[in-house]
Amino acid sequence: MIEELLQNKKHDEARQGEAYAPFALDPNNYKRRFYIESYGCQMNFSDSEIVASILQGEGFGATRNFEDADLILLNTCSIREKAEQTVRKRLTEFRKLKQSRPAMLVGVLGCMAERLKSKFLEEEKLVDLVVGPDAYRTLPGLIAEADGGQKSINVLLSREETYADISPVRLNSNGITAFVSIMRGCNNMCAFCVVPFTRGRERSRDVKSIMAECQDLYDAGYKEVTLLGQNVDSYYYVGEDNKPVTFAALLERVALISPGLRVRFSTSHPKDITDDVLHTMAEYENICKYIHLPLQSGSSRVLQMMNRNYSREWYMAKVDRIREIMPDCGISSDIIAGFCTETEDEHKETVSLMEYAKYDMSYMFFYSERPGTLAQRRYQDDVPEDVKKRRLVEIVETQNRLSLQSNKDDLGKTFKVLIEATSKRSETDWMGRSSQNKVIVFPKEKYDLKPGDYVNVKVNDCTQATLLGEIVQVF
Repeated sequence: MIEELLQNKKHDEARQGEAYAPFALDPNNYKRRFYIESYGCQMNFSDSEIVASILQGEGFGATRNFEDADLILLNTCSIREKAEQTVRKRLTEFRKLKQSRPAMLVGVLGCMAERLKSKFLEEEKLVDLVVGPDAYRTLPGLIAEADGGQKSINVLLSREETYADISPVRLNSNGITAFVSIMRGCNNMCAFCVVPFTRGRERSRDVKSIMAECQDLYDAGYKEVTLLGQNVDSYYYVGEDNKPVTFAALLERVALISPGLRVRFSTSHPKDITDDVLHTMAEYENICKYIHLPLQSGSSRVLQMMNRNYSREWYMAKVDRIREIMPDCGISSDIIAGFCTETEDEHKETVSLMEYAKYDMSYMFFYSERPGTLAQRRYQDDVPEDVKKRRLVEIVETQNRLSLQSNKDDLGKTFKVLIEATSKRSETDWMGRSSQNKVIVFPKEKYDLKPGDYVNVKVNDCTQATLLGEIVQVF
């Protein structure tokens, strides 16, 4: 039952721990080949593009086939236990391949690297090198050590590293949309989260380097950038002129590159998203009207235990403020079922707040205790797993109903859509997204269009996950 329900929320496969293979960079032009898989959040996928750039500079070319690789890397996630289990299974598969190809190197990058370094290297002997999120510049030296038969490791965290000077190699790129990392780390210390321990403290990237990367992407034909950070709203950079740049100011600067460049961002912490950000979004047509606003729980008591620094009532007021300034803004969320000590009434509070916010979409999980977090040290994981799963089913069912209703509310409306690709289900249809981040599928018809073009699409029908429409205007 629960597996069937969860199939309906795959709006972002990265959140599900899905892997991807890199875009081939003509590996025949390089001395050695590397293969990389990424799991977890969009930041991990962005980091893989940085790693690809570093490796390319050292004579490595990417390959889509791990059987052809001299170096296999897994960029890992520690947010959920399932992601770790998937990575372990993958490493076991690669160890079998390594038995027939002993010169091949296997490495673990990212969030699992710091937490499980000794197990991977010494106890289980699954990998040759382990590299944390702030140590990617040292990859060439670590690879050289591993080539010599030495187990290599660098998981040191940094208070300065932002990789601002490295131009990412766009992996699996459609040439239309791209991620741009604007900050790293997190200071929030949410009780359930390992990010502050695996990615370090918050630091913002040089605004000039962000602007240069966004401009270069637009000049290369990209039509949409997503500004990434664990908490983008707390972006704050002071340059040589001693003038601070807030996230609202950065948003405006990127939007001013061109009206033809769409701007998105992820993720927001409810306590930090300001009226300045909301008014900037409302002012510029090319800043998408969509906010991912994680809730986690609808109970003020549970939120306090989670160290989220807002109450149920405060969150509802923030939703009201977003709707007031941008009535057409799409809102999505993250929700955890069965956090420590959560009662049945508190679970119902979460469901009722979902109804209040009317989320377009949510990422929903039952609580998975992560070693090293504040919750693991302070609280007992005392909600039985069958109760967690039953509550999650109720949350997913609620969101499925809200998503369908949200899409039904769009019937008859017209949206400006950026064409991203041919629909996976039909060669005769285009697929794109509205400003509100909703997927829209529509017939190609007689128009001479291509990915990267903008069209106005009228919505005629919908499913729970997709709007279905027809082109009514070509720009």
